[in-house]
Amino acid sequence: MSEDARTPGSDFVRSIVAADVAAGKHDGRVATRFPPEPNGYLHIGHAKSICLNFGIALENAGAVCHLRFDDTNPCKEEDEFVAAIAEDVRWLGFEWGEHEHFASNYFDQLYAWAQQLIRDGKAYVCDLNAEEMREHRGTLTSPGTNSPYRERPVEESLDLFERMKAGEFEEGSRVVRAKIDMASPNINLRDPAMYRILRAAHHRTGDAWCIYPTYDFAHGQSDSIEGITHSVCTLEFEDHRPLYNWFVEALGIHHPQQIEFARLNLTYTVLSKRKLTELVQGGHVTGWDDPRMPTIAGFRRRGYTPESIREFCGRIGVAKADSMNEIGQLEHCLREDLNKRAARVMGVLDPIRVVIENYPEGSSEEMNAVNNPEDPECGTRKVPFSRELFIEREDFMEDPPKKFFRLAPGREVRLRYAYFITCTEVVKDDTGAVVELRCTYDPATRGGDSPDGRKVKATLHWVSAEHALDVEVRLIDRLFTVENPEAVGEGEDWRDNLNPDALTVLNACKVEPSLAAAAPGERYQFERKGYFCVDPDSSAQHLVFNRAVSLRDTWAKIQKSQQR
Repeated sequence: MSEDARTPGSDFVRSIVAADVAAGKHDGRVATRFPPEPNGYLHIGHAKSICLNFGIALENAGAVCHLRFDDTNPCKEEDEFVAAIAEDVRWLGFEWGEHEHFASNYFDQLYAWAQQLIRDGKAYVCDLNAEEMREHRGTLTSPGTNSPYRERPVEESLDLFERMKAGEFEEGSRVVRAKIDMASPNINLRDPAMYRILRAAHHRTGDAWCIYPTYDFAHGQSDSIEGITHSVCTLEFEDHRPLYNWFVEALGIHHPQQIEFARLNLTYTVLSKRKLTELVQGGHVTGWDDPRMPTIAGFRRRGYTPESIREFCGRIGVAKADSMNEIGQLEHCLREDLNKRAARVMGVLDPIRVVIENYPEGSSEEMNAVNNPEDPECGTRKVPFSRELFIEREDFMEDPPKKFFRLAPGREVRLRYAYFITCTEVVKDDTGAVVELRCTYDPATRGGDSPDGRKVKATLHWVSAEHALDVEVRLIDRLFTVENPEAVGEGEDWRDNLNPDALTVLNACKVEPSLAAAAPGERYQFERKGYFCVDPDSSAQHLVFNRAVSLRDTWAKIQKSQQR
């Protein structure tokens, strides 16, 4: 990772950590953690938490950040998700070394602690079913009602809990609940469940257990076991903090400090794992790594760089209040990064044939093309030029309006790195559609400049028809048609806002031959068209490119207008 990526930001979470270190709290030690549930792929919102937690560890000498999988729900967790999460965190540029953990590592200890709370009169086995528990819980404006099993004798609860573990009872028939306060204004403290019966095989422990701790019971205690000092999480857990504190204090164990920050919200997409799961399972996308998805895997496949995502997370900052972030700002970060690092190539997405009638038949030559004007060390490459070329169909108009400066009958334009050409004839098919342009070239303008000093108003990209590679291009657009897809009226569904044009597949595209060996994951700027990435579906016989982002940068325009 670059030193720039390690530069500490200034935010309230880091200020708390810095104050604790200065005061010698935890003996000056700093230990954070990123604790995903392995029940899906990580999305761009998780990237903010990853950058914050691992960033704090990088910024404090001797500090560590753990990667812990909070795997307490065997019904939804899979090894596939574990592997994908680890790959995504590592791809973003972070390492955790020996500090990879699973909540399931602590099942024995968590069970023993639940027994301890029962012995101390702070927990009990409850026979209410889920619906009855909801009825007893009360509402935000009215207190709850004590369970009839709340005063069950300690020995009876211990016996029932052991029998729950032995598999004697049906799923849903009993739970272990903390005995806190059914009249608390915080519903999370109204005797929350600690253990439930789930007859499902766990991805790591198999059938060893048929009871599993709830997330709320496992999370803080896992932090404590690992010696975490600062448990940094998003705002939706703020109301859970009193419960987090209650458990570790009732058990008398190491007490990490929970700190909440605002989650990342992004326009034109959804960042609910439940909704993303629905998109995958409903066939609206091809999978978790579909380049239309806001998952880290989807962004990677689309062509985003880890540097651009880290930069975006750094720019939006860490705050205490929720806000909506413009996807245009994320796209702007990618353009900035790829402008510096992506090799330039020429690719024609909607080709129309150009025949240069005064160019020698059967001849070809090589033009020198700049690989990246932002980085002179990238050098140049040879691009073949021949009598027949392809240009973009949109770069020609037979009857152009006043401000159209590209190719038209009788008009001269520059071909990038090559020659000036003039359109002399338009060839059409039986339907009247333009199928070919006949042109002439000026041999004296080789390289793109005229010795007599005449100027042209347009420069077009092109590829040699004889040497062009046929490729598939997938134009990726925003997943939804509205900024906030979840803001729907009564009777409407958020999926109604899905963008039917989020994916457009072009099968007749032409690119220069230098791309013949392009490998999956490599990124290029197709001159004048955007930034593209080689998709994993590619093969030597069939190259596939995803458009990561267009060249047009509306976010930069917004910034300029705000500065005026």
